[in-house]
Amino acid sequence: MTDARGSTRRDGEAPVRHAPGAPCWVSLMVHGPDTARRFYEALFGWEFRSGPQQLGPYARALLDGREVAGIGLLPPDRQLPIAWTPYFASADADRAAEAVRSCGGTVGVGPLDASDAGRLAICSDPSGAVFGIWQAAVHLGTAVTGVPGAPAWNELTTFESERVAKFYASVFGYTVEPEISTDVDYTTLNLEGRPVAGVHGMGNTLLRDRGPHWTTYFTVADLDDTVDRVLHLGGQILRQARAGAHGRTATVADPEGARFALLQSPR
Repeated sequence: MTDARGSTRRDGEAPVRHAPGAPCWVSLMVHGPDTARRFYEALFGWEFRSGPQQLGPYARALLDGREVAGIGLLPPDRQLPIAWTPYFASADADRAAEAVRSCGGTVGVGPLDASDAGRLAICSDPSGAVFGIWQAAVHLGTAVTGVPGAPAWNELTTFESERVAKFYASVFGYTVEPEISTDVDYTTLNLEGRPVAGVHGMGNTLLRDRGPHWTTYFTVADLDDTVDRVLHLGGQILRQARAGAHGRTATVADPEGARFALLQSPR
């Protein structure tokens, strides 16, 4: 896991359009969006703005007035996991969706227009992990990163990294950088020389009932305090806090079971 900046700003300037392939948004679809919004408002200090409504009731989370994520109602006819889903920027969502199919993935939703905000598709890679494609129009995506309450990194947990990393490279144009290690199967996806996401192969230790999945890391100022608040607000601790090369992390879940990770960068 590392820290990716993407095309978002930390300094309050207007956001710029995300480069094709860059992680540009994270979205959560749940059975109880009102409850979820109250949880994340208390945890991260988010406020919410409604819309677009193409997939049902949906609201965009704001951090100091800048958009960082979205939460919506899980459509009853959609077989989608209750999970934070990363979206990757595309100049042409239809062409990207065709690339997904031709490279062995599936397209579960779309491509379809989300009002005047943009065009989207929800897909699965060959291992079954769900991700999104976003072609921006009015809504450019996540407008800030590197501050508490904002997304910091997206990491795919799967059975093995090499084949799946090649899939994402074929669809989004990444270069892949495997970690040289005899005991860790990890590949970084790079875009224009910058790391933008990671792929962690876990082999047979990956829980079969969970399956391959993406995890979004959110920056926090105080990891221990945030973990305590997760518990107080009705969430769960899935992996206790531990130190790593890029800071201290913990994996948690909200009251409906959506997993995400917390990152406190080194001071």
